Amino acid sequence: MKNVSIDTITQAFVDYCSDDTDTRTMFVLQKMVEHLHAFAKETQLTHAEWARGLKFLTDAGKISNDERNEFVLISDVTGLSSLVDMIGSQHEGTSSSVLGPFHSVGAPLLPVGADLKKDNEGATVVVEGFVKDTDGNAISGATIELWQTAENGLYYSQDGAQSDFNLCCSMHSNLEGRYAFTTVKPAPYMVPDDGPVGELFRATGRTPWRPSHLHFIVQKAGYKSLVTEVFANEDPYLDADAVFGVREDLIMDYVEHSDLSALPKDLEVGDKVTLPYFKVDFDFVLVSDNTITPEREDT
Repeated sequence: MKNVSIDTITQAFVDYCSDDTDTRTMFVLQKMVEHLHAFAKETQLTHAEWARGLKFLTDAGKISNDERNEFVLISDVTGLSSLVDMIGSQHEGTSSSVLGPFHSVGAPLLPVGADLKKDNEGATVVVEGFVKDTDGNAISGATIELWQTAENGLYYSQDGAQSDFNLCCSMHSNLEGRYAFTTVKPAPYMVPDDGPVGELFRATGRTPWRPSHLHFIVQKAGYKSLVTEVFANEDPYLDADAVFGVREDLIMDYVEHSDLSALPKDLEVGDKVTLPYFKVDFDFVLVSDNTITPEREDT
């Protein structure tokens, strides 16, 4: 196309692509370019604004490393991560939420009732619940990965004073589908704001804070994997999460207790907990994965 114009440049992009381009790739690229071009035309984007946008992305690349990916953070704070997550999890099970950058692969496998608190500062929190299917049936043997910040708002990978895999573990739900552990209250924290994302926050008057939360991944063969977070009802940042991760069904309560007889009987720490302690009850509902092909019987 020799005479590319404002009105024809979008179609020119499509025409320039090879006919053997993968169908899904072509569809996604075409829609992306259509919306990108429409954005430029609707806003009457100037050269200076275009150049500033490119610098923003260049700076994001420069500050990224093995421990920090500014592009993921950009996706998080613009709501794209949560939007993609919600599009992919429209079902009747527990809502999913963002994975975040601090998931620890290889955390130790611990039994139901394990103590994660150990010598961490803060009041004891007892977390327990059940893994169920959408009909309310218990799911035994589900793998549950969990991780959280310490009371200072830092994950162990951010804090040299914490031991490896502090406040992280995996466990399997028991025959009743139950899981349980003792820990401490996680704290609200700020997402990194010393780079381009921080410039975005300051330009828009937004807060970089996230409400306190517990991270979970729950998996079982035959069910869709669940990546989610559970948030404290009283957290001051619940309505202003920097990465838009809060869902109504993911809000829980820390219920204060002083009665040791109310403790679950299978806790590693027994009744040796600080008083008062806090109790969290939260169940996970997994959705059947209908895409799994049943095993074929031998004939």
